[in-house]
Amino acid sequence: MSTETPAGTPPNKKQLLWRGLTKRCPACGSGGVFRWWLRMSPQCPNCGLTFERIEGHWVGAVGLNTIVSFGSLLIIMIVGVVATFPDIAVVPVTAFSVGAAIVVPLIFDPISRTLWTGIDIAMRPLEPFEVDWTKLHRNR
Repeated sequence: MSTETPAGTPPNKKQLLWRGLTKRCPACGSGGVFRWWLRMSPQCPNCGLTFERIEGHWVGAVGLNTIVSFGSLLIIMIVGVVATFPDIAVVPVTAFSVGAAIVVPLIFDPISRTLWTGIDIAMRPLEPFEVDWTKLHRNR
């Protein structure tokens, strides 16, 4: 079953990921998908894509956010220990680690949501009924 229509074409995988990383709708590239930093609209205001494509869709976004958060925490801890070795500065390393553990997930949350939706579309291509195909453009 082809999802391409004469009016619009589905985005390629590179576009899907880039749009996800830039907090845009992965399908059409339009902005304004967030009402507030941590509150995402249920549908794209431009193409009508429902972001929660299946039940449990956001588990992938939570997983991405967890990986990035723990990765940054690990890097901060390693750099802190290596930089202050042999007399490890426990209090500053702990303070930076706690700060990262709080800030990074909050900052990355919206990106993880749109990025995961882009990854999901790359794995399970858009169906003809999911978007307004006249709003999709390759060079957006």
